[in-house]
Amino acid sequence: MPERILVVDDEPSILELVAYNLRRSGYEVITADNGEDGLRIAREESIDLLILDVMLPGIDGFEVLRALRRTSDVPVLMLTARGEEIDRVVGFEIGADDYVTKPFSPRELTGRVKAILRRFRRPTEPQDQEVLRFGPLTINLASYEVTRDGRKVDLTPTEFQILKILAQNPGRVFSRDQLVDRVMGPDFYGDVRTVDVHIRHLRAKIEENPSEPRLIETVRGAGYRFVGGRIR
Repeated sequence: MPERILVVDDEPSILELVAYNLRRSGYEVITADNGEDGLRIAREESIDLLILDVMLPGIDGFEVLRALRRTSDVPVLMLTARGEEIDRVVGFEIGADDYVTKPFSPRELTGRVKAILRRFRRPTEPQDQEVLRFGPLTINLASYEVTRDGRKVDLTPTEFQILKILAQNPGRVFSRDQLVDRVMGPDFYGDVRTVDVHIRHLRAKIEENPSEPRLIETVRGAGYRFVGGRIR
């Protein structure tokens, strides 16, 4: 089955161009030209990726993303016309996984789409050490589920990938650049400091006291490491 992508943009020429090129690449594409319809479709349909413009009539892309993240962890690629850092920072703060600045080439967008889908594609083969346990924290690598004290922890795909890399290598320090390369891929052109945003969100969700983290430790001038003791 082809992967399904929802594209939300109010510019007909952009919507047509993106949909055309994605369909040529073998994807099934659904489109919407406003935030309300985009949010409704994202909630009602089964999609593998959302391409979301920031500037939309009615509710803008940020509001769509905020609302969607309350119930869904679908990967989101944001489109911004301004290229301002504040747009990117806000997008990552509320759960975006990547962004593309307009104007963009169809090849760039398609490449970014492939990278995101590859990053978040669920494995079809069993993985070694499918379940990682660290005290009250359990990470199921096969089902992409995380629980703390038996209660489900809702993570975005990017948050899960960062946690997975750190937890599979306890004690190893990863720099921001290394995490970006492993999680977001070499095609990511954003600010590596967005890793700090994802780490902050992770801590808020998995740490008992996020202001005094005991699982994800900051190594000053170097990066981050996972320090939880593995339970086998």
